[in-house]
Amino acid sequence: MSDMNSATNRAVWFDIPVADLDRAAAFYRAVLGIEVHKEKFDDFAFGVLDHHGGIGGCLIPKASEVSATAGILLYLNVDGRIRDAVGQTEKLGGKVLEPAQAIGAHGFRAVVLDSEGNRIALHSTTDA
Repeated sequence: MSDMNSATNRAVWFDIPVADLDRAAAFYRAVLGIEVHKEKFDDFAFGVLDHHGGIGGCLIPKASEVSATAGILLYLNVDGRIRDAVGQTEKLGGKVLEPAQAIGAHGFRAVVLDSEGNRIALHSTTDA
């Protein structure tokens, strides 16, 4: 999961629907430990998650598409800081559905609801 080459990774981009763009940007900044840049195209504002040439994604204001019980379980990289990321989740309005746990040779994951109610997985190669 550490190789960010889009030629070999299956995920190349993602859109995360959100009800409140500013609240969601604060959540992802703290939980992922990255910057989220607010952008605007015509009259449409959205948040771009920092990805430094790797796989990127956006926070898209579409409250009608937020779902905690269905859809794709997207794994987001929090390598080396899964415990901190889980802690930030609850501080910023998210909810821990499954605490950090080993997933065999694939590292560790926690399943959480983000500040908008989306179900996501946080992934790390270490239990730190």
